[in-house]
Amino acid sequence: MAGYILKTAAAGSVLLLAGFGLLAGCSREAGEAPAASEASATMPGRQIAETLCAGCHAIGIEGQSPHADAPPFRTLSEKYPVRLLEEALAEGIAVGHEDMPEFQLEADQVEQLIVYLESIQAK
Repeated sequence: MAGYILKTAAAGSVLLLAGFGLLAGCSREAGEAPAASEASATMPGRQIAETLCAGCHAIGIEGQSPHADAPPFRTLSEKYPVRLLEEALAEGIAVGHEDMPEFQLEADQVEQLIVYLESIQAK
């Protein structure tokens, strides 16, 4: 019985350490690539950015925007909290660079895009 308790305690310790290792992998510096679980959470937002925005904006964690007046998405938080874009995205962005197209997103698309934008912000 004592041997069983020791083996169970040892197995529990290994699982506990493995859990801490997984939690440590969840934190990352801004601007680093998202972890696999984060990537799946941000994928719908990235797809929206690719479809609607990548023609003008750099939408990833590196690279220059194709349009000189379009800021890279990873730098948006240098000017304001990214969450402040929620209302504009829901109501239809009509500002930005001079030839920015107008578009309006559904509530779930707004949240998906915001989650993605927050995940790529540079320090």
